[in-house]
Amino acid sequence: MNSILYVSAIILPVVGLTLSAFLTFKKRMEGKSVRKAMRVNLAAFLVLIVMVSVFAFCASAENEAPVATAATVSDTSEASEATEETESKSSANGLGLLAAGLVTGLAGIGGGIAVAAGAPAAIAATSEDPKSFGKSLIFVALGESIALYGVVISILILNKV
Repeated sequence: MNSILYVSAIILPVVGLTLSAFLTFKKRMEGKSVRKAMRVNLAAFLVLIVMVSVFAFCASAENEAPVATAATVSDTSEASEATEETESKSSANGLGLLAAGLVTGLAGIGGGIAVAAGAPAAIAATSEDPKSFGKSLIFVALGESIALYGVVISILILNKV
């Protein structure tokens, strides 16, 4: 059952995004608007994120079940304390991994938006005045550093977990 969840968590997003891109391309060829196609792709992406999260939580819960019941202690109170400690440690570990992934992903998206806005302006400024290349490059690098900050914070979170 565990391998089915892992395979589903890998295959479903790939199939879903491919299908969404195909349908968007098909609608675009039929003359539909680009904004509507982008909304459909964004909605499909968000649904796939939720599905992958659910599969990941189910797989981790299935992995933790034997660990929680494997405590062979004679006293039931000691067994329940060991189970609670294992669950709280595992829960904190899972939330730390989720936080690291969110930090990296959101910082990457923010860096991409910043570079998408800054790079064309830098190219235009450089084409008008070649002396402005150094100043333009700094602004593009500042946008890129947002993603690097996210990676650094993610590494710090992973070291705490």
